[in-house]
Amino acid sequence: MKLSRTCLLGAFAALVLPLAAQEANNENKGEIPKDLLEDEHVREELGVNEFTAPSIAKLFDTLQFLMPLPIAEVERKMPPRMPEDRADLAVELGFLIADGFLIVQAEQLDKVQELANDLTRYGKSLGAGDRVNRHAAGLLESAKNKNVVELKKELAATQRDVELELVSLRDADLAHLISLGGWIRALEVSTVAVDNQFSVERARKVMREDIADYYAESVTGLEPKISERANYLAMRDLLAGLRTEMTLADGDEPTHEMMTEIRKQAAKLVELALQRRQ
Repeated sequence: MKLSRTCLLGAFAALVLPLAAQEANNENKGEIPKDLLEDEHVREELGVNEFTAPSIAKLFDTLQFLMPLPIAEVERKMPPRMPEDRADLAVELGFLIADGFLIVQAEQLDKVQELANDLTRYGKSLGAGDRVNRHAAGLLESAKNKNVVELKKELAATQRDVELELVSLRDADLAHLISLGGWIRALEVSTVAVDNQFSVERARKVMREDIADYYAESVTGLEPKISERANYLAMRDLLAGLRTEMTLADGDEPTHEMMTEIRKQAAKLVELALQRRQ
């Protein structure tokens, strides 16, 4: 009888402890700013409600208000060799999807073929190759037809489908890392655009302390083998600092000096996010 009770307790603990850790993890990630959520019904259909990450498409909506974008100044080439670590793959995929929106925003449709090829490589390495292949084909078709609206839809759907695949593989943290990579890239582009052509109205589009706060909590809530890496610890501190820098007192307005400093911090975030595990 004692042995049976011990076995039952052990089995109960095995079931409960992972759930408790998961709930704590979800709490650490904080609440996603409402304007960064995709359509609620779409997310429900995907069945990833508690795991869902901010939409890179929504993050890049801001850039429409910051034209002209400094395309040449922020151009970035994907490394020829993909990382071996899955967390690094996820962050770089986020950068890649973000670059897709940047390409579309600038109507550089001649670059869509290379983008589609890179998306396919990264999707395959993360175990979502079939899903990404479908969207890569859609991207090429939309580029051929010069359909910018459909290109954006395909990029947003790429993130959602990879996210769904990762959650089904119990890699929900990687879904958040894809979104984090997309936001860091969006922040880099937007801060350069506003620093180069400053106005208070443009600066307010960048001063989103709620987004910085969300991602600071999100990084903290990642599983320890990721969150305790040196570059992630540094990112967490940078994000917490950005939240403070982006918070304005009542009656205050953002200044050009503030934007120049935030631009520097965004560049550091890019450097840290793209540091691969050795």
